Amino acid sequence: MTLVDSRPGIHRTYTALAEETGVPIDADLAVSRLGPPLEDELACWFPPERVPAVADQYRALYVRLAIEPSLLLPGAAEAVETVRGLGGRSVVVTAKHAPNARLHMDHLGLRADVLVGSLWAERKAEALREHTAGVYVGDHVGDVRGARAAGAVSVAVATGPCPADELREAGADVVLTDLTAFPDWLAGHLAGV
Repeated sequence: MTLVDSRPGIHRTYTALAEETGVPIDADLAVSRLGPPLEDELACWFPPERVPAVADQYRALYVRLAIEPSLLLPGAAEAVETVRGLGGRSVVVTAKHAPNARLHMDHLGLRADVLVGSLWAERKAEALREHTAGVYVGDHVGDVRGARAAGAVSVAVATGPCPADELREAGADVVLTDLTAFPDWLAGHLAGV
């Protein structure tokens, strides 16, 4: 939940998945630990052999149930535009299935230069290095690990499941309350302040 609060739609999707499969899923618990890949969460509720098929079922439900209720987080649009305004490229790297992430961005009017999905934690470093990202902003300790693995400055926002102290302990270079402070931070960072 760095740019988008997708919790309302994810909750709806897990509730519908539980109804369709007959498997009890605690949607409140599931949305409290967002960040890791979908398959990791599904493995808490389904046997391993069912996870791939249930993940496909979840993603199909997601398109119908999760996009419309998503919300733009405070400062998200300004943060993306600030990067572009300062001569950079905005590269969104997410664990979310890329087509679904694109639907969120389109729905909310976010214009990133690049979107890469289905990467988690240190694997995010692959895309960050490929696109020469010097700064990576995330909301989870996995994002901090991805930034560190890529040699990028880790900027963490405490808008997701990990509190500020946990993000600091994981090695974030900067911890912000939310993205509203990011434009000023980035301008100062680029100016060497």
